[in-house]
Amino acid sequence: MSTWPHISTVILSATALACFTLPVTAADAGFDTLAKRLQAEKPKFAQRQQAMLAERYDLSDRPSTTTAMSRGKPVQDGVRVKLPRSMTWEKLAALSPQEIRDKQLWPAGFLPLPHPHHEVGGMVFPEFLITEIKQQTGRDLTRFDLDFDLPDHFLPEFPSAIYLTTRPDLGDVSQGKLVTLDNFNEGFKDILNPKQLEGLRLLLTPFPQQQFNASDDRRSLKASQGVACFDCHANGHTIAATHTVGDIRPNDHRHRIDTPSLRGVNIQRLFGSQRAMKTVEDFTEFEQRGAYFDGIPADAARKGINVLERGSQVHFMAEFQALLDFPPAPKLNLFGKLDPAKASAGELRGQKLFFGKGQCASCHTPPYYTDNSMHNLQVERFFKQVTINGRTASADGPIKTFPLRGIKDSPPYLHDGRLLTLADTVEFFNLVFELKLNEQEKKDLLAFLRAL
Repeated sequence: MSTWPHISTVILSATALACFTLPVTAADAGFDTLAKRLQAEKPKFAQRQQAMLAERYDLSDRPSTTTAMSRGKPVQDGVRVKLPRSMTWEKLAALSPQEIRDKQLWPAGFLPLPHPHHEVGGMVFPEFLITEIKQQTGRDLTRFDLDFDLPDHFLPEFPSAIYLTTRPDLGDVSQGKLVTLDNFNEGFKDILNPKQLEGLRLLLTPFPQQQFNASDDRRSLKASQGVACFDCHANGHTIAATHTVGDIRPNDHRHRIDTPSLRGVNIQRLFGSQRAMKTVEDFTEFEQRGAYFDGIPADAARKGINVLERGSQVHFMAEFQALLDFPPAPKLNLFGKLDPAKASAGELRGQKLFFGKGQCASCHTPPYYTDNSMHNLQVERFFKQVTINGRTASADGPIKTFPLRGIKDSPPYLHDGRLLTLADTVEFFNLVFELKLNEQEKKDLLAFLRAL
């Protein structure tokens, strides 16, 4: 079946404002009325999103029998993006970008991924995090108007491992637990100094956010304390929680965010997928002042902005974040390349492709596999602008080069999570870079990425 948007999908997207009543504010109708209306509309938008995902992707659970994340969760095997009718990856790669665009053959799964309800956006958390946070702390991160959309088997393992640059001898210090305000002191008081421990406490402390607060236009049934940094970045990593960026307008052009891992923050020099902020302190402060409230200062003031003190609180939070290390990669040498005595033949061939024909190292340089720069992939040359489920697919613009160390632990991929597996990522860049890799080369490159 073709995965290019069906006429019905495009019509539904184009007429969404007419078909569905968008949320009203509490000023228009009190909180109870607002909640009832959005709860009644929730199934319609959930069905719309799931239909789009099923049309774009093979969502079946096909775990790898050979590759797992740091704490044992298998990665998902195979390319999951569906191709247009009667098309193969080899045929598609043989076409020019202009031909793919003119014939509308760009796979829909390679288009920007809409937020679970793009017209309203906001933070959305996977159910496993909601359950654990509620059990440990009593806080409820459930939204009454929408749920997270991607199946759990495509998400990072939970809870994730924690590695510290200061104590590599300890390995994973998570003890298999989600770190929260209830247990952080017991788990870290003997391995952090007091300043770092206070930074961790602040990263675990909930503060008001656009959808989770005490106002009458919140999206939680009960007044909420808010959201903590380590709700999205659980255990300093990621759970693929999603949001929409606060710095793009109009709304249909706003990017869905796939929460990036905080592992390796100490070697990064740019922060934010597009904003290119220069320090983690800048980013930490920006999140509280801007991103938490969709870049709307009036909402921030009304809902309870938490203004962090730069010289102590922001600095303490940044210092702890800078301790978060990448997972061990036993096949890599101290230069970040494969040790021939430990790597397989396929992984070594993949490394050669990575630094050669694949052109991957043009942006992803060892030992951490990032150049700390921004690059514009110009993917829009492959498709005509189209609006699907409230998201207009157009030019993405420059995107930060994310580190590839430990990449198998961080699905889904790309800045908005549109690529569910590393195999999808290889096919995507084979087309975008016009590499014309053969099937064996793709397998070898995938093997190398999984070894990083």
